[in-house]
Amino acid sequence: MIDIDETSVFLGLDVGKSHHHGHGLTPVGKKVFDKALPNGEPQLRAVFDKLRAKFGTVLVVVDQPASIGALPLTVARDAGCQVAYLPGLAMRRIADLYPGEAKTDARDAAVIADAARTMPHTLRSLDLADEITAELTMLVGFDQDLAGEANRTSNRIRGLLTQFHPSLERVLGPRLDHPAITWLLERYGSPAALRKAGRRKLIEAIRPRAPRMATRLVDDIFTALDEQTVVVPGTNTLDLIVPSLAKSLAAVHEQRRALEAQIEALLEAHPLSQVLTSMPGIGVRTAAVLLTTVGDGSSFPTAAHLASYAGLAPATKSSGTSIHGEHAPRGGNRQLKHAMFLSAFAALHDPASRTYYDKCRARGKTHTQALLRLARQRINVLFAMLRDGTFYEPRTPRLA
Repeated sequence: MIDIDETSVFLGLDVGKSHHHGHGLTPVGKKVFDKALPNGEPQLRAVFDKLRAKFGTVLVVVDQPASIGALPLTVARDAGCQVAYLPGLAMRRIADLYPGEAKTDARDAAVIADAARTMPHTLRSLDLADEITAELTMLVGFDQDLAGEANRTSNRIRGLLTQFHPSLERVLGPRLDHPAITWLLERYGSPAALRKAGRRKLIEAIRPRAPRMATRLVDDIFTALDEQTVVVPGTNTLDLIVPSLAKSLAAVHEQRRALEAQIEALLEAHPLSQVLTSMPGIGVRTAAVLLTTVGDGSSFPTAAHLASYAGLAPATKSSGTSIHGEHAPRGGNRQLKHAMFLSAFAALHDPASRTYYDKCRARGKTHTQALLRLARQRINVLFAMLRDGTFYEPRTPRLA
């Protein structure tokens, strides 16, 4: 936890790739440091040690705790300083309160330091992450990069099939996540190649990889092929492009499966793993995102604070007598918000969650609005589970 009362210097760091800018203030607002710092351990340690020797307790605050902000935070901890994080959204809003429109490293560092001094409630504590959480952070980030790559490649394949043979895309496009489909497209990337292979050969080839869907899938493929009798100019290029894209997509899917196994192995060693995964809709990847964005939840005083951080606290837009209803705010941690939204959708098989969702729909909410309200209610449950270290207990939440 951050001990503001004992802090002698609030050192705001605007972090950068090669240099950071530091701005130090005493509790009464006196400037005691304002310099650029090379992004290297000796230089950072020298500054931290000098400030501690001269003033006492130093609180180092950054606006980017990961990536380029990782080294200064690690050195600060090792040098005996306290560390904290000023979320980017809070930083932007606070910066608007200060005079001037210049966007410089020195100004940003000064804003961070003064915000830490005068508005400590805006800070997030950064306790020393254990090895599991640090590794999970790296693996989750890599997994999300791979997911983005898979999505782009899938969209490219679907776009090509839609351009040249829409009926075939409607059969294969929604199934591109299945290994049997990518294997099929690696070898038969065009309508002509699929037709030339024939039903029997395709069924025999697919059955070892998808025994339940092989016959039905091939029947659907040939039904789609029969629906289009004309050949769109350029269709022959699919034999070159689609197999290459399918091979890349299959490789990304294989990487994600291997990565999921590594994430699952790390989760099993984390004390909160079973607590998180006991909640319907929270699997390996979602639990990993929660641990890397929320941790044990101790940084949030209430469930409402956690909901606000996740961007799931409804906001009413009104002007005079015009009230436009509740809308989910655009801010918040996008990674956490996305994970909670997807977990709410995945939890619709849970009777309690489904009952709450159906009640929201009955009150006129759209599908998305009902899922957002369910995600917000699940934040309350998640907060209590993390706070008490208890497993999920099914209870139907009440509508507000």
